[in-house]
Amino acid sequence: MDADPGRRVAAVLPPVVDVTWVREHRDEVVLADVRWYLDGRSGRAAYDAGHLPGAVFVDLDRWLAAHAGPDAGRHPLPEPEVFAEGMAALGIGDDDPVVAYDDAGGVVAARLVWMLRVTGHDAALLDGGTAAWDGPLEQAVPNRAPAVFTARPWPAERLAGVDDALDPDAVVLDARDPERYRGDREPVDPRAGHVPGAVNVPCRANLDADGRFLPVEQLRATFAAAGVTADSDVVSYCGSGVTACHNLLALELAGLPQGRLYPGSWSQYSADPDRPVAVGDRPA
Repeated sequence: MDADPGRRVAAVLPPVVDVTWVREHRDEVVLADVRWYLDGRSGRAAYDAGHLPGAVFVDLDRWLAAHAGPDAGRHPLPEPEVFAEGMAALGIGDDDPVVAYDDAGGVVAARLVWMLRVTGHDAALLDGGTAAWDGPLEQAVPNRAPAVFTARPWPAERLAGVDDALDPDAVVLDARDPERYRGDREPVDPRAGHVPGAVNVPCRANLDADGRFLPVEQLRATFAAAGVTADSDVVSYCGSGVTACHNLLALELAGLPQGRLYPGSWSQYSADPDRPVAVGDRPA
């Protein structure tokens, strides 16, 4: 008999799982609520009002990002030791598979899942998030004992910077909504527009009307239309390096090459007035 069923499940954990899977493996995974809102609403308040039974709340600003600044963007990656401290305090250990969710189709929770997966931990998004959960919610905060979570460096081969975003040999994907990509509006960052050469693949276009991922064939078609092939060097960015992770998980779900995250994303790139900016529907 397998003495560690959690590890057996985690060994085959895909980037996205559904509610049925969670119910079948509920005692083998840690549920993580990663709600966060660009408009300033409190993700913690949403969690306190009702969350999936047993879920812990992961504060994006505290544990999944370092301090913002023009040189690094709005959500630069935290130091590995900070990330490890946060996970350990929440009772997430090195060997604990994590299923993360939000109420936006996973576009925020994807940041936690990506951070865990690239550092060798087992994690997946809950397909559909809170909207897919058909059981009762709870308000009680689970009492999980602190765990051992080892700090691991962010793998350089999974990261990109400004020069990579401008590399004509890379397929650069912009995960923001079309209005921001085109430069019609820019609600939070210094300038409007996009990185020249970047193709707009809005992360929310990975989802159907119910907030669940589209079939793999449709995801592959979308990425193929953006120029992604089996040999592509893909760089993913968004406003601040959060929703860009959703495109990276969608690539993995579609069986395409693992891309690289540009953590600074548009918030860092647009802070330098000397960097070139493109506007309109076309990449250039």
